[in-house]
Amino acid sequence: MADIVTLNRARLLQAAAEAKTFAYVPYSKFRVGAALLTDDGEIIKGANIENASYGGTICAERTAFVKAVSEGKRKFAALAVTTDVASPIAPCGICRQVIREFCSLDMPIFLAASSYMEKEDGVHESTLGELLPFSFGPEDLERDRG
Repeated sequence: MADIVTLNRARLLQAAAEAKTFAYVPYSKFRVGAALLTDDGEIIKGANIENASYGGTICAERTAFVKAVSEGKRKFAALAVTTDVASPIAPCGICRQVIREFCSLDMPIFLAASSYMEKEDGVHESTLGELLPFSFGPEDLERDRG
């Protein structure tokens, strides 16, 4: 998987930045864009979509996963996330758990600052395992109970 990620890193980061432009954020004004790389090289974009009831809001990362999974995509190689903040911002807790449902703990997650192209340290590379240690995943439902 590392080769597909290396080959598509710049494209993935650019797609996250593009996705951010479609964010619907009339309440928080906090735009987020996400781009999800499938294992076959397709990129699925997601933006955060807010709702007046707040509970109906969906984050950019979950938007990308919902779009991908609802189209039959289940294998992912990397994720990129960006905001308008000058430093990288990580996915929220519920997004981390959704990512965990579909991705391996070693999957690369690129957290990009708003001006990531202008800064040497503008992209923080992490993994799901680093962002969600001691996680609960689908395989845990298969464990013996007793």
